[in-house]
Amino acid sequence: MQKPSLDLQILTLPDNPGVYQYYDKDGKILYVGKAKNLKKRVSSYFNKIHDTAKTNVLVKKIVTIKHIVVPTETDALLLENNLIKTLQPRYNVLLRDDKTYPWICIKKEPFSRIFSTRNMVKDGSEYFGPYTSFKTVHTILDLIKELYPLRTCNYDLSESNINSGKFKVCLEYHIGNCKGPCEGLEPLEEYQRQVNAIREILKGNFKESLKDFKKIMNTYAQNLQFEEAQKIKEKIEVLENYQSRSTIINPKITNIDVFSIVSDESAAYVNFLQISHGSIIRSHTLEIKKKLDESDEELLELAIIELRERFQLLSKEIIVPFEMDLGENIKVTVPQLGDKKQILDLSIRNAKFYRIEQLKQLQIVDPDRHVNRIMAQMQKDLRLPSEPRHIECFDNSNIQGTNPVAACVVFKDGKPSKKDYRHFNVKTVEGPNDFASMTEIVYRRYKRLLDENEPLPQLIIIDGGKGQLSAALKSIDDLGLRGKVAIIGIAKRLEELFYPGDSIPLYLDKKSETLKVIQHLRNEAHRFGITFHRDKRSKSALNSSVESIPGIGEKTMTTLIQHFKSVKRLKLATEKEISAIVGVSKAKKIVEFYHNNQS
Repeated sequence: MQKPSLDLQILTLPDNPGVYQYYDKDGKILYVGKAKNLKKRVSSYFNKIHDTAKTNVLVKKIVTIKHIVVPTETDALLLENNLIKTLQPRYNVLLRDDKTYPWICIKKEPFSRIFSTRNMVKDGSEYFGPYTSFKTVHTILDLIKELYPLRTCNYDLSESNINSGKFKVCLEYHIGNCKGPCEGLEPLEEYQRQVNAIREILKGNFKESLKDFKKIMNTYAQNLQFEEAQKIKEKIEVLENYQSRSTIINPKITNIDVFSIVSDESAAYVNFLQISHGSIIRSHTLEIKKKLDESDEELLELAIIELRERFQLLSKEIIVPFEMDLGENIKVTVPQLGDKKQILDLSIRNAKFYRIEQLKQLQIVDPDRHVNRIMAQMQKDLRLPSEPRHIECFDNSNIQGTNPVAACVVFKDGKPSKKDYRHFNVKTVEGPNDFASMTEIVYRRYKRLLDENEPLPQLIIIDGGKGQLSAALKSIDDLGLRGKVAIIGIAKRLEELFYPGDSIPLYLDKKSETLKVIQHLRNEAHRFGITFHRDKRSKSALNSSVESIPGIGEKTMTTLIQHFKSVKRLKLATEKEISAIVGVSKAKKIVEFYHNNQS
């Protein structure tokens, strides 16, 4: 039976919430997505040209559309998450850290053992976590060991086994780490009271344990048992120190999860903080690789479902940076100020730091991928038709109209290509006319590249505002390069980017990598131009002061000026001092010249 056309498949889609699946001609799954309205969402893929090449490629491959209708958008979100995990479609985002995390287990047995594990066994034992690193787990277990003497053996401490004298105390008892329940030296009720206190600590509630320890300490002190009281005091300090290391929020904020997202062209970073009894008890950042042009809202929804499932989060309220619908059972808060806003800002900061850390690692491990990411980001930020692999930046230098020069610096793959830098002496312009100078230099640069069949840049940056940009455009138009090469101007004061024919400037985020590359280009052009200008001024100043000394060349005078530091000091020097530098005959000519001029 012949498959219906795509148009027909789209026309027959329902207007309900649901999940859609795209398949190629071989029946392989390409993409899974969710929608409030299946028909509208799927239609949007086919009725426009998309901004990203990846999405356009996906659309061309789609042959079959399947869908599943569900009662609500929340159900669609959960179903989408499960299908992505099961089917692993090629064009869906990748959750990078799918691995088994450690838990802390309180074993269901008489005299419960407490230990770390990666495997959950459904035998009625309690599991706390999962924790995102074993370092955190070891820190908590060390804390528990310092506070409460629990057994570490794996004996079956049933009442009959203990009464029959089957077990003997081990070294842990003799060094004070265990109170010997195996020989009946510690009652079960007392042991389980300690386990209950540990359970509260694992939930993030330190208050009860602190209260109990302080009560015991005061009892010992009243009974003049000062050594015992001191031991309990040390335990209180350990507990308070551990609690203070966990960031304290308003104690009224409890059982809330915080999610934030930071993204760039290729990936998104979702940070999650779990708040319990006013303290942060867990933090984790998830990296999501983008496959298509997914929005932050879509990616954060997917990450929240994934993280709540993975870490078995049951909180009824979550804090996020923007509105979203996660079902009736979850209260979504978008704070604008106060303690909740502060904790959201902390989460965003964690996500940003994680992203910077990952990018630094990428730059070292895979520099090509790092460059590709920056080029893609620049293309998007600057609205360019192609990646700016080759960029050239122009800057004029003149002081009070003297010695007008210009500099052209070249960046390839976002880095300076110093062998391609060029200096220009302004030839056709009289006086301090920056606009005319820019027109001349841009024309000369690209006339030469065209004549020599050299590759043109993808982007030209003019250091200056609208006036300088217009001056450069005259040359671009004269050479017939309008539309072939992108050109923008950057104003120095506010970092405004001007585009041809657009009076409203573009402002980039001050921390964006695109702006950093442009600023580096502009500063490099400025430095290169100023250096050339200084050299030229020095040379012309030197020439003006020495050109009339017969028989003395430029090289000799440069050597003398470098030694005596100025022409004035050279005039005051003796013939002997000068001859020590350039020889007797030249020294005699110089001294006679200055003596005659003085006379």
